Amino acid sequence: MFHSWLDRWDERRALRGEEGKNPADFVLDAERAFPGAKEITSIEEFCALANQAVADPAFFDEPTMSDQGFEKKDGWLKFPSDISTDVAENNIVWTKITESGSFDQAMVIFHHWNAAARNRPIASFFSQRGITVVEMAMPYHFERSRPGSAYADYMLSANLGRTIQSVRQAVLDGRKLIRWMKSEGYREISVLGMSLGSWVAAMVAAHDLAVSKASLFLTAGNLADMVWTGRATRSIRESLDSAIDLADLRTAWIPLNLENYAQKLVRADLDLHVVLAKRDRVVLPELSQRFMQRLREAGAQPKILELNCGHYSLAVPPYILLAGLSLKRFLSRSDELAQRA
Repeated sequence: MFHSWLDRWDERRALRGEEGKNPADFVLDAERAFPGAKEITSIEEFCALANQAVADPAFFDEPTMSDQGFEKKDGWLKFPSDISTDVAENNIVWTKITESGSFDQAMVIFHHWNAAARNRPIASFFSQRGITVVEMAMPYHFERSRPGSAYADYMLSANLGRTIQSVRQAVLDGRKLIRWMKSEGYREISVLGMSLGSWVAAMVAAHDLAVSKASLFLTAGNLADMVWTGRATRSIRESLDSAIDLADLRTAWIPLNLENYAQKLVRADLDLHVVLAKRDRVVLPELSQRFMQRLREAGAQPKILELNCGHYSLAVPPYILLAGLSLKRFLSRSDELAQRA
């Protein structure tokens, strides 16, 4: 009875999330995705470039390594993104910093797609426990929103190239932010990603040795499969249906498939924590389990919490409390081990 009610609650929440989401044109836009690419006209050419990108170890590396342009004031930090887009607001990265008074630990939060607000309760909870929390606005969200847009349609869409560019921009912005944090003296840096933000957090952790802990909420490996099957991305699927099949979409978005970076997530100095929802209809459980299996095959031992709730109902008690307690234990584990040593 309770879980039937919970499923209905999740569906009502999903319906509210669909407001304003309309199918858009399918576009390749390879020039946005792959720096230096020439204009192409076929999905085969796009997929060839995608395969080259996933094999390029520098695809998610910062292009400039510039320390210029950081401005910190009244709990806010802003800096220029190293990727320039045609939306001026999106080219400045805004972050909210909730200080803990200590430089021992800091956690960077990457929010979910179409987040309406930052995670103030999480920031307050952990900052009071000695962990500085840094909440970065992902591309086309919050202060970076495209003027006139009802939601972050440029972050994830049927425009194949822009989606790759947006996720890549989020990863590069996150790495640039972490480099600044290390220069400020923060010793241990963790990342927390939620839903789409978990793809960004995992990609940052896979490519940045400065990250020692990664917590992934409501995650999976293959972004193409998530978009194709997920409850929150039906309008994108509708746009894709008449233009591309799932096999080609998987190849086109192969640089965004976390399964390809599983080996990079297996480091002796990186701990992984995962929270999954057994009744999830946005990130299907079978996709999450496939990613967990891929991580285990690569040698990882992620700490996994599975809750009997849906994607949206993870945010309500008791599930959010259980997830928060699990995250707190995960972040505290290194301190406990250090004290024992």
